[in-house]
Amino acid sequence: MTKPIIYLQRTFREEFIDKIHTIAPEYQIKTELTNADLSVVEISVGWSKQFGESLLASDNLKWVQSISAGVDYLPLKDFSDRNILLSNGSGIHALSISEHIIGVLLGYYRGLNEAVKKQEQEAWAQDSIHYDQLSGKNLLVVGTGHIGQQLSKSIHSLGVNVYGINTTGHPAEGFVETYSIKNMAKIVPEMDIVVGILPGTPATYHIFNSDIFDKMKKTAVFINVGRGDTVHTKELTLALEQKSIAFAALDVFEEEPLPKEKPLWKFDNVLITPHISGMTVDFQNKFMKIFLANLKSYVADKELSVNQVELKRGY
Repeated sequence: MTKPIIYLQRTFREEFIDKIHTIAPEYQIKTELTNADLSVVEISVGWSKQFGESLLASDNLKWVQSISAGVDYLPLKDFSDRNILLSNGSGIHALSISEHIIGVLLGYYRGLNEAVKKQEQEAWAQDSIHYDQLSGKNLLVVGTGHIGQQLSKSIHSLGVNVYGINTTGHPAEGFVETYSIKNMAKIVPEMDIVVGILPGTPATYHIFNSDIFDKMKKTAVFINVGRGDTVHTKELTLALEQKSIAFAALDVFEEEPLPKEKPLWKFDNVLITPHISGMTVDFQNKFMKIFLANLKSYVADKELSVNQVELKRGY
């Protein structure tokens, strides 16, 4: 009888392959698939567009472990219709993204962004550099999951007051107060900084739009490290052009790479980074903690113990 396959879309270190063999000795482990293999894959670590349709056509695919935290690019309805389990990499990138956000804020408030530009011009422009104090600012985290909680923890020592937005307004560790997402427009006028860390779902599509930007302080900073389509790009562009908000730092976009003709590239009040906030040191070790824990529970009772995604909600 052919052993079912655990398909690894990317290569992992030998130490982790050995651990997978120990936990699941009845499975084959493959990083490349033949046509004959496709109907035998039971577990897919990562998702391959090349093999996706064939894997879904098989009755044997039972579980997909996403390498990323966001899963909006996956065929969630197909997974739901076929009762395929899905887990994500939520939590892996929390520290990296938190440090990215703090770096962005210090760069803006301490005038470092402007100093870099002046250095390129060989200009000693001490009197024209914008500066402010991060301590004492009110920061609204829209999305109080792993990343939001890590950001709250990391930035607390800098004297920032951190508030949160989530689906229901339920309490979350590390936040002064949390509010329901339906009340976001009422909260943003009091905030100096708004950080988007939302997944891409029908409910979050273009949730950051002119209604939100028009209610923010003219001195406010907007940062997005969630999904690009949570932001209405044209309406954000207009808000920045009209100086309705002071500054935006954008790591994700509705269209990536961001097309060269987009005006955001040329705005002085925008920092663009190429979807790098989640780049994480020792990624394999952090990811495997999630996958191996799930593999143990899956082998034992066909259930997942960590980061199972609710397919209808999309996170």
